[in-house]
Amino acid sequence: MASNSLTPKERLAIGRVHMPEQEAMERARNFTEVNLGLEEAVAIREAQRCLQCKNPVCIQGCPVNVRIPEFLNKVAEGDFASAAAILKQTNALPAVCGRVCPQEVQCESKCVRGVKSEPVAVGYLERFVADWAMQHEADATKSTAEGGCATKTMGAVAAASSSHASKPAPTGFHVLVVGAGPGGLTAAGELARMGHDVTIFEALHAPGGVLRYGIPEFRLPKRIVDAEIRQLEQLGVKIECNVIVGKTITLPEILREFDACFIANGAGLPVFMNVPGENLNGVYSANEFLTRVNLMGAYISGPGRTPIIRGKNVVVIGGGNVAMDSVRTARRLGAEHAMIFYRRTEDEMPARVEEIKHAKEEGVEFHLLEAPLEVLGSDDGWVKGISMQKMALGEPDASGRRRPVPIEGSEHVVECDVVVVAVGTRANPLLTATAPELKVNKWGYIEADATGQTSIPGVYAGGDIVRGSATVILAMGDGKVAAANIDKYLKTKGRRA
Repeated sequence: MASNSLTPKERLAIGRVHMPEQEAMERARNFTEVNLGLEEAVAIREAQRCLQCKNPVCIQGCPVNVRIPEFLNKVAEGDFASAAAILKQTNALPAVCGRVCPQEVQCESKCVRGVKSEPVAVGYLERFVADWAMQHEADATKSTAEGGCATKTMGAVAAASSSHASKPAPTGFHVLVVGAGPGGLTAAGELARMGHDVTIFEALHAPGGVLRYGIPEFRLPKRIVDAEIRQLEQLGVKIECNVIVGKTITLPEILREFDACFIANGAGLPVFMNVPGENLNGVYSANEFLTRVNLMGAYISGPGRTPIIRGKNVVVIGGGNVAMDSVRTARRLGAEHAMIFYRRTEDEMPARVEEIKHAKEEGVEFHLLEAPLEVLGSDDGWVKGISMQKMALGEPDASGRRRPVPIEGSEHVVECDVVVVAVGTRANPLLTATAPELKVNKWGYIEADATGQTSIPGVYAGGDIVRGSATVILAMGDGKVAAANIDKYLKTKGRRA
């Protein structure tokens, strides 16, 4: 049945799709992606659930303003190539967003269907379209390279991709982006599509930022990150890795060479618990733990892998997505007991509901209303346990959540050989220390207005270095806003003499 022939009543009668997944105990021992994606017919049926509202409030919930009803309508019609073209006009990293964005509290939370039933699965469909386009673009490219004749479908996808990646006339302006994470990549893509010459300086040896080193392979495969980055490079974006702004080069030096700068270097300095024993062998920050596994290949078998302690009893402190990523990674590295300790209840956990659900299915043990007192060590300096104290919820704190209050006499010891601290991050002062005129707040985060403009003309900033720890899509939204305002700034400023 054609999408536009369905009545609202018929659309409302369609139930929401459930994402196919690897079996829980099987996936708990591998790093293959958990969610398996949708079949074409299932995707079409789910897209037909969209009511095509005259006032699409779902778009208001998207930080990058994806034209959601438009691309869903094309999916419902089976026109995936057009859906991909629409999606890519507003989202530089659709295959990433379809996997890791918290759609349930953003676009899907605004869906009018969610008032009486379940919202349209926008995230699942975004992933479907992005993956479909990625595969068909690769097939079209391969067919052309081999001297074959691409099919009509492949040709349509290639045309859509070409339109997305077409290069406008050069403006003559040179823009530097600090950080190849989601905010930096988004800004770079937007600026390149405007005709500006864009270079990204990335501190690590591979681009992607948190997409590569912070999110595990089983949630976001590196091949997806690589494919999204290749799309940006086709626009002319240049990426230079192993460049640490603040060490390799300073911000004042950048401004002598480039016409404008967007800072999106994240907030990757780990926060610890400030309890005794945190310097023992076997204690990791979540940053180090996930970077060793994701970026440096500690999960790979063989002599070339980066060393990591594979504990049998692993304690992860925290309740956010990073904590879930860490404990699920520990489980895959062989932990018999992979344990989450969180000082509030599950209702207060900031992690996505899906990630909590997946963790439980995989055998992760949840210990709620407990807080650490001390990491205990052996005589030779290795972790052997952690002292915990039970908590009760008191009055709400500044965040609006009820404050945990210690219960006297509830102290107890949990045996473990690895402790991963996932209680947050803060701004790294390397960059800002070399640019004293760049205003920062009391926590060291760069101050920027709603346009992304900082205290230095031509220098914009966004993502975690401004917000503190936030989400991938919020960083992307900042990159998109900053790119538009950098373009305005450059046009007003004019070219250098």
